[in-house]
Amino acid sequence: MTWAHHHSHEPPQPAAPETVAALAAHAARVHGDREALADGEVRWTFAQLAAEITAAARAAVAHGIRHGDRIAVWAPNSRQWITAVLGAVSVGAVLVPLNTRYKAAEAADIIRRSGATRLFTARGFLGCDYDDLLHDSGEDLGGLRGTVVLRDDGPPGRPARPGTLSYADYLAAGHRVGDAELAARTAAVRPDDLADILFTSGTTGRPKGVLATHGQTMRVFDAWARLVTLRPGDRYLLVNPFFHTFGYKAGVLACLLRGATMLPEAVYDADRILRRTAEERVSVLMGPPTVFHGLLNHPDRARHRLSSLRLAGTGAALVPAELVVQIREQLGIPDVFTAYGLTESAGVVTVCPTDADAETLAHTVGLPLPGTELRIVDPAGRPLPPGEPGEVVVRGYHVMPGYLDDPAATAAAVDPDGWLHTGDVGVLDDRGFLTLTDRLKDMYVVGGFNAYPAEVERVLRGHPEIADVAVVGAPDARLGEVGVAFVVPAAGSAPDPGELNRWARERLANFKVPRRYHLVPELPRNAGGKVLKGELRRTARNEGRNGG
Repeated sequence: MTWAHHHSHEPPQPAAPETVAALAAHAARVHGDREALADGEVRWTFAQLAAEITAAARAAVAHGIRHGDRIAVWAPNSRQWITAVLGAVSVGAVLVPLNTRYKAAEAADIIRRSGATRLFTARGFLGCDYDDLLHDSGEDLGGLRGTVVLRDDGPPGRPARPGTLSYADYLAAGHRVGDAELAARTAAVRPDDLADILFTSGTTGRPKGVLATHGQTMRVFDAWARLVTLRPGDRYLLVNPFFHTFGYKAGVLACLLRGATMLPEAVYDADRILRRTAEERVSVLMGPPTVFHGLLNHPDRARHRLSSLRLAGTGAALVPAELVVQIREQLGIPDVFTAYGLTESAGVVTVCPTDADAETLAHTVGLPLPGTELRIVDPAGRPLPPGEPGEVVVRGYHVMPGYLDDPAATAAAVDPDGWLHTGDVGVLDDRGFLTLTDRLKDMYVVGGFNAYPAEVERVLRGHPEIADVAVVGAPDARLGEVGVAFVVPAAGSAPDPGELNRWARERLANFKVPRRYHLVPELPRNAGGKVLKGELRRTARNEGRNGG
């Protein structure tokens, strides 16, 4: 089966632009007076949003941001995030978003390695001043030359740090830049230019920067938006964080491509989502299973009108079949899709269409993007027939150009024939639909965030009372999966799980911190000395099933 069978019932849309630089103007031309964004007191049409992005583009030029310069963004979802980023990217800057849950050392490492010259950040978000955190940490920030505070929700009247500008002051400098100069800078952005570098936690413990071009990004998300039926006039609650492909590309960029209204949310809060869905007549909600569990199990759900919801999208390794049925029947959302992708594939590999039956939706992640190839291969790289499990490999325009400054890791991920080795184990059915069954690597997904055992293990091994440790993912009803640590104590020690948890929390983003700790005399190993993670996963799974 191919995508040709899925006919769209909407009038044809003009061809998508080939660069992010041309996107805001395209949206203003096609969808001018429609509402583009609602954030707090502010409501903008697509024409107004394009004007705000243009102002931010002028500011980027005025502040000396050059074509190819890297800009780091460490801030929660907001309209300022959208305008600042799209303004800078439209004059050739390369976006480097940072996870808002990072600690200062994790953020500094990425700022330094990406060569970012500017940081866009926030103060007072959840009581946190990213600017202060970073500069007070004493970490090496590489070539960083200046900081812009996009939104300051902290106590008023605090002095700014030298070299730090408010967003208003950053924008004010833009008036010096004329139309001709701006037009030349925007036109100089080509489809093959880098648009962003998204850092994905590395299995080796250090995040790797995934490169993506303008042309790839536009083509992938134009196709994705069509397949999932996003359309003009949709009202899309942007719960997924913008530092992630799901939030930025399948959120902001897709809305601009399709004329959907953006409703950014700074934090995931089930109460707020219920309230905003009713007040703003939200029609589109996407997120990891956690987001839907939060609504399904909310005590006040019946008191809010959710009848505006028409499209729900979720993707994670393990979407339980009953969740798809519950979204349709209990939340009353008719169109549900699931999808699968990785940062290295520009965020998308497959989409299971909204008109698939519940069984197909729940048990498969759908068909590959049109114009891309997908195979299941054995360890020697030979294609396997339908029904046989093997590694999922993909090839096509959506595969990354490579990892930043890491040719060895790039060669390990993308083979000489251009196949991206995903590290996921899957099976194809006779129709070509993909089902994911396992991971070659040991990664697990906590509430939509990838956690890599190697990184967590490295931090825990630094604890004086730990001789050895192995971390695995175990199923969790609310978060999908959580980390479980098996700890071999150092001689004469009996580490307290609470203390180990404090140690991990000080050094790792919250989602990476294991939820349970087991002290064991030794880790199970094979003859070659490799830890038998499968055995530990079974133990963790059974223990979870028996109520821990």
